[in-house]
Amino acid sequence: MDWGTDLWDQNDVIDKHTQAGLDLVERYIKFVKERTEIEQSYAKQLRSLSKKYAKRGSRDEQDCRFSNHAALQEILNELNDYAGQRELIAETMMTNICVELAKFLQDLKQDRKAHLSDAKKAQQNLESSFKQLESTKKRFAKEWAEAEKAAQQAEKTENDPNTTKIDVDKAKQHAHIRTHAAEECRSDYAAQLQKYNKEQNYFYYTEIPQIFNKLQDLDERRIRRLAEGYCQFSELEKKVQPIISRCLEGISAAGAKVDEKQDSLLLVEQHKSGLERPGDVDFEDYAQGIKAAGSDSSLNPPKVRAKLWPFSRKHKPAPAEDFSHLPPEQRKKMLQAKIDDVSNKLHMTQETSEALEKMKAVYEQNADLGNPSILEPQMAETAQNIGYLRGELAKYETWLSEAVGGDDGANAVAVNNNNNSQQHHAQNTAEMSENHQNIYTEFDDDFEDCGRCMALYNFEGTSEGTISVTEGELLTIMEEDKGDGWMRVLRANGDEGFIPSSYVKMAP
Repeated sequence: MDWGTDLWDQNDVIDKHTQAGLDLVERYIKFVKERTEIEQSYAKQLRSLSKKYAKRGSRDEQDCRFSNHAALQEILNELNDYAGQRELIAETMMTNICVELAKFLQDLKQDRKAHLSDAKKAQQNLESSFKQLESTKKRFAKEWAEAEKAAQQAEKTENDPNTTKIDVDKAKQHAHIRTHAAEECRSDYAAQLQKYNKEQNYFYYTEIPQIFNKLQDLDERRIRRLAEGYCQFSELEKKVQPIISRCLEGISAAGAKVDEKQDSLLLVEQHKSGLERPGDVDFEDYAQGIKAAGSDSSLNPPKVRAKLWPFSRKHKPAPAEDFSHLPPEQRKKMLQAKIDDVSNKLHMTQETSEALEKMKAVYEQNADLGNPSILEPQMAETAQNIGYLRGELAKYETWLSEAVGGDDGANAVAVNNNNNSQQHHAQNTAEMSENHQNIYTEFDDDFEDCGRCMALYNFEGTSEGTISVTEGELLTIMEEDKGDGWMRVLRANGDEGFIPSSYVKMAP
């Protein structure tokens, strides 16, 4: 069953049907384009959302040490990857469906136009042949009528007694001529009729069926390709579904990693001061003050709290180099940080020294490349820096071992410092190169003003190195929080010391 056999007389139907099929392909292409736009917009919004809630800055990076903070960061990273897969779906649909179908549709339009043009041309040729047939037929009818009329006139002339023999012969000759012309028209009409019947048979049984079958094949190819496009709509998404599933599994895994006990322990280890709790407040018997001022019988004379750091802003003594002015835990952390910094600088300086040695050896082997003597001042300076840094490292390790306590502490410090120096060297290389010239001035006698803040709560500074502040008091920040939860501030009266960072907010 095919169009050429069963729909030989339905040219208009085939024309409309094939056009409707092409319109459907074009409609599907537009549909997929809008789907890709939705996917791209969705992916863009997901990326913006992930970026909006991502942690930034050193303070946020510090918070990411806690599992619940780190889990959210992992979720945002997985969401960003998920957005990438949505973008991949959009790009693949645009390429494999929209672009490919658009090219296929263009080819179909050209083929359909050519087939319909062939059908129209064949129809026009058949109609032209039919017109020629009608014209030959009319001429034959006319000539035959004229021949019959001439024959009747000749017979009439012959039967008229008054007509001469010349007139009779003339009439008969005219009738013969008209009859001969009619016979020729009859032959032309018969030949044209035979030709037309042959062309008509070819048109309806061969030419039109072939054209309509080609249109049928074209339409079936369109349907088959469109069906493939329908399947691709889901298959393309199925291909990235495993990756999307892994993103979703990563989000679930991030939630499962959260450990509330570990976070609490980490907070304790990060911010514990190591100070002893304050003892009982002594009873001060003011009743004994009734006696004379010079009496020695006072049980508990009033206590006057000495200022922890009684110095003004202009004359501030430098903090102890071994950080002994800090609480125990803060002192350990500051010493360890200093050891890590010096270790990294030492490692970097040693690498510089090795590079200079290699360069000198190259210059000695090939004088054209450079003079080895020009490297000697730099090599001497590098060797001097190495000696200085080694002395600094030994000094801080000694202080840290004292803070930790005993020889065992010293051994632990040495091992820990060796591991830490290797661990942090890569991430601090850029920072060390910038600060290489400042190793001698890192702890200057005078601290810069880091801004102002206001106390949110009352704080009693009962430990060494801390000060007391009252709620609403404006303070000058002398040293920002370095991750241990404490910051050094200056009061209006000249008192200076450490307070918890969470007890203040930045002043405008």
